[in-house]
Amino acid sequence: MKRLLRPLCLATLGLSLTWATPSPAQSFEGLDLSQPSKKKKKSTRKPPRGKKPTAAQPAEDESDSDSEDTSATTPADTGSAASTPAAPMAADPTAAPSMGLDLTAETPSAPKAAPTMSFDAVDVSGKSGDRQRLDVAIALFKNEEYEKAAMSSFEMLQDAKLAGLHLEARYVMAKALYRMGLYHSSLGEFSKILAVGPETKFFRTSLEWLFFISRKTKNETVILDEIARYANQEFPERFRSEFHYLLARYHFVRGKALDQVGRGEDADKSFNEVKRLTLLIPKTDSFYPRAKYLEGLTFFRFGNRAPSAAARRTDLNTLGAIEAMKEIVRVTRSGAGLDAEQATANQKLRELAFMQLGRTHYGMQQNRYALFYFNKVERGTSQWLESMFESSWANYRVGQYEQALGNLITLSSPFFREEYFPEAMILKAVIYYENCRYRESSLILQDFERTYLPVHDQLELITKKQMAASEYYGVLSDVQKKNKEGLEKGQTDVILERILRLALTDQDLKKTNESILELETEMDTFGEKGDTFRYSELSKQLLEGLKVQRTGLIEKAGIMAKGKLETELVALKQLLANGLRIKFETVTKEKEFLEEQLKAGGKTAVVKKYRFSVAVADDQLYWPYEGEYWRDELGTYQYTMTKGCIQRDTANRTIQASESN
Repeated sequence: MKRLLRPLCLATLGLSLTWATPSPAQSFEGLDLSQPSKKKKKSTRKPPRGKKPTAAQPAEDESDSDSEDTSATTPADTGSAASTPAAPMAADPTAAPSMGLDLTAETPSAPKAAPTMSFDAVDVSGKSGDRQRLDVAIALFKNEEYEKAAMSSFEMLQDAKLAGLHLEARYVMAKALYRMGLYHSSLGEFSKILAVGPETKFFRTSLEWLFFISRKTKNETVILDEIARYANQEFPERFRSEFHYLLARYHFVRGKALDQVGRGEDADKSFNEVKRLTLLIPKTDSFYPRAKYLEGLTFFRFGNRAPSAAARRTDLNTLGAIEAMKEIVRVTRSGAGLDAEQATANQKLRELAFMQLGRTHYGMQQNRYALFYFNKVERGTSQWLESMFESSWANYRVGQYEQALGNLITLSSPFFREEYFPEAMILKAVIYYENCRYRESSLILQDFERTYLPVHDQLELITKKQMAASEYYGVLSDVQKKNKEGLEKGQTDVILERILRLALTDQDLKKTNESILELETEMDTFGEKGDTFRYSELSKQLLEGLKVQRTGLIEKAGIMAKGKLETELVALKQLLANGLRIKFETVTKEKEFLEEQLKAGGKTAVVKKYRFSVAVADDQLYWPYEGEYWRDELGTYQYTMTKGCIQRDTANRTIQASESN
């Protein structure tokens, strides 16, 4: 075995393989599409009262744009809501138009320093007592006393006599909760405002606040259902691309769920809607690459339903998927003009595009192209190990056995002991079988059964239990708790833990799990607030609402967890069955060899020493492998098979033989 201190250039030759393919679950996956909001320094300079930011002076973020005086609005106002959040982040911050609305009743002749707001500082002359109470809540909000503003608004909501001001009071409370970092609680209040209907003056801006909440939460899907309810509403132009993308994301998730329950026709409608919506996003928009990824996965889904590999080669949907992924590679090539977070997101999207291109070509049995794209994934990135594993199968197909085994050495290193690649052992056994190393192949299969048969039994036990969906999430939660507390686990528990961790690689389940943890964190946040707020009736009601949200998310996560565990059980069953078939073929070959030996008087051999060389290219360095692992050498191993089938001179097939296949 030798180690090359730079990745080897893999041969890219085509060869078909009918039964050994990567797991189908790996070829159609969701995307972590959340975009963390960029934190900016908050300006301590406030604009003069009665003025709004101009187009040349856009608000920095939503926290600085909410400076309008809502107390000046009257029931006669029929325009936009009293305060409006700022524009979303754009690649060019100076291009974001201002959303500030001047709704104050009067404009002072000269700017005044903002006074310290208190109950007595509010001008209540000429106003009804009811309106005065709302003005107090607004004043508290503007003075950044958000807890008091929320409680004051809540008290108004409890008074049936103030029904005419309830909507505005709830709007102030929703914004105050957002400022307090209680994003899920704020979402619940904005949802109640939206449920009243689009004819209210707070409807439009409440829709806009959904976008800001989606950027603050780890899981943007928590607001997808809300956005989908109002898909027919006209959104402001600067939100339109984000709206179309989020709506496309909603239909993509819905289509996957419908596919899983066998409702193919309904799923087709959802996926067709994804294609329609992604076409509405211009190429110059920051959401364009993510939209193209959704479009590519949608095309792949339709193309993957072709009845045969031959049909997939010419299927227009497959060609559409390839072109969409290539477009992502093109538009994400340069990070010029992007902030660090957007550049990182584009780089991750680029890796996923390379992976999907490799998988698509592998499915079409175009192994040379598959290897080309798998090798484009950079070393050490989130997709790197997966690309090495899947390229091992492509290497096997073209007969590059030594490179395939080299990749598997990296996957089995102590650095990645927490990863879950059971199929790697099957591939290793197949390669040894192909090189007439029957004894080694049998030992590998025995090791595979000893390791994964108990895991299969446990998975079967879990999935056959008549448990509620929430209990399946409980299994996942228990493993997370064990890891956190550092409890001792046996070998089977460790493997089962890997499977459950693998379940979290499903992006939808992973994000739902993160939302549950985020909700629990928000619930704990109430204990950090002041005593007045912590023990208030408002706090009790908000906590109850969060518990309801958490229960719903746990139910959803449980269904996904069960589905993922069932998928892994089916895959493991198939691997065990493949292992048995290989073992049967191996025993048969060994029997034939022994019979030939008996006939020949013990002079027949099945293997011989292969010719091999330690020569490497000028820009590479040969270093013998002696069992140790170094981080900088991971991914550069190439295994040298010193003996094998007597009719061959080397483990690797010739170029002519590979191309003929």
